[in-house]
Amino acid sequence: MHDVNADSQRVTQPGSGAVWGRLAVPAGVLAAVAGAFAYVGAVDPNEPGHYPACPLLQVTGIYCPGCGGLRSAHAVVHGDFAAALQDNALAVVGYALFAVVWTVWVVRAVRGRPLRIDLGPVRLWAAGALLLVFTVVRNLPFGGWLHP
Repeated sequence: MHDVNADSQRVTQPGSGAVWGRLAVPAGVLAAVAGAFAYVGAVDPNEPGHYPACPLLQVTGIYCPGCGGLRSAHAVVHGDFAAALQDNALAVVGYALFAVVWTVWVVRAVRGRPLRIDLGPVRLWAAGALLLVFTVVRNLPFGGWLHP
């Protein structure tokens, strides 16, 4: 007689193939981000003509929260963290936050647990407020040190 419970336990127990399957998406995301950073590292955004200009900056003269992000990524790729912070400090924080979240994602995937990010409304409003304050301060005269 065939034991159905033994078969179902065999199927659900994680094997090395299951771990590699769970790591496929995080690995794909890392490959895409690494490819983007490699491209920005190779094609210098400090030289005109390689990337489009920020439309908000062109039309209004106002720095958006993303202004300087490509230059910041270029500086990170080349190991110049002081220049990266000067170009867009908030982007550098975002790069570090991505690295932490990606690492947690991989650890949870290896353990067979899904990644759950539940920020809730308070944290989302706080993130929005941080972006707004960063944008306003970098466009005020005393926030010149935040200009890209």
